[in-house]
Amino acid sequence: MPQPEPYPLDALGPRGPYRTRNRETVTDTAGTAVAELGLVPRLFVSRALTALHRATPLPRERRLAALARAARVFREDEVHGLTYDAYERTVARVSGIPLPAVRSAADEIADSARRALAGAYGALPGGAVLDWQDARTRTGSAVWTRRGEVLAVNAAGNHPAPHALWLEALALGFRVAVRPSRREPFTPHRLVAALRTAGFGDDHVVLLPTDHAVAGELLTGADLALVYGGDDVVRKYAGDPNVLVQGPGRAKILVTAGLDWRAHLDTMVDSIAHHGGMKCVNATAVFVEGDPAPVARALAERLGALPSLPAEDEKAELPVQPLDRARALERHLLERARGTTAHLGGAGIVDELTGGGAVLRPAVFETPGLQGSWHTAELPFPCVWVVPWNRADGAGALGDSLVVGVPADDGAPPDDELIDELVADRTIANVYVGDHPTHWMDRGVPHDGYLGEFLMRSKTVIRG
Repeated sequence: MPQPEPYPLDALGPRGPYRTRNRETVTDTAGTAVAELGLVPRLFVSRALTALHRATPLPRERRLAALARAARVFREDEVHGLTYDAYERTVARVSGIPLPAVRSAADEIADSARRALAGAYGALPGGAVLDWQDARTRTGSAVWTRRGEVLAVNAAGNHPAPHALWLEALALGFRVAVRPSRREPFTPHRLVAALRTAGFGDDHVVLLPTDHAVAGELLTGADLALVYGGDDVVRKYAGDPNVLVQGPGRAKILVTAGLDWRAHLDTMVDSIAHHGGMKCVNATAVFVEGDPAPVARALAERLGALPSLPAEDEKAELPVQPLDRARALERHLLERARGTTAHLGGAGIVDELTGGGAVLRPAVFETPGLQGSWHTAELPFPCVWVVPWNRADGAGALGDSLVVGVPADDGAPPDDELIDELVADRTIANVYVGDHPTHWMDRGVPHDGYLGEFLMRSKTVIRG
């Protein structure tokens, strides 16, 4: 039986879809061609950004209404010939993200579009107004204004959910240029197309697939940029105030002495394995005040019971990757884990599927201490380092974390002074006290700060 033609993923430029000559094949985890992604040249990127700079944003109420319509189109309609069901199954098949996780991420994106106001305006200073014509400017008031007009997004490919964030920029009146990941281009393609169908102009939001050589043009041609990547990307843009980097999360859980940690085991396992352990908010280390071995054994027993299934299966819980990439990740893990005690995954984490590709099985390693920095390794599957910790190590040992979860019986903090230190630590973005998974999020509260803190500024206007 002949294979279907690869699905065309065209660039979505300021004058509509654009079929390029330079096309890259997108394969699934078994190596089968699924789509062809058109890569645009440098000149096309430059001209697209010029068009976005020249465009006038929709009035605020029309922007919000269009975002709400886009949520329905994205989640329910056929977009560029692809039904929603076909979209979610294609994403799972190509990216290896478990199907339930793809579906949940799509819900998160649609919710963000519907509730963009809550996220975007969460950063609004209490003393500022949104419009210089507000009556309060007659006697002098702060007015919240954009720091630029065009935002470039160098998108993540590990998960669809981060696409929920940049919708807030559209709500604030920015025009947005998205460079999709070649690993998972289907979500941004569908989302940009849905936004255009819902009322945003072709020169308000564009999809610009490029190769790495052209990617820099996108970032330098925009006013501000949102970039996803690893530690190398964080270091590259650390000193640039116009680039916001979303790097590794390194979320952690702290099990304090005296805690009935078995009562919180479900939450710890959920923190580690939710969405296949592929998100920056998944816990990658559990710090234990006391003997870490019982905690490690319990985690290994629970995580080891997760099934190995194709990513498109309705009951899939673990990620799937091409076999060569899975083997490379396995080698990296086992090399990194030298000197630790393996409770799960010590003999390897690759489970080959008969149809092609391989499931990445969970891993649990107990470290002898903090000194080896084993716990800083963040990998795209449920992999957790169980680390001994004591009060002398302090809150600083838990730093460089997107989330630190501190389970507490009856929600009562184990130590107010410790929580004070965690909240005060500038390298810890969020602190969850009680029985809350590290992946807990709400549209009205910051994820890694509010995006609006980066996109906007306050200036004084007086007109009396």
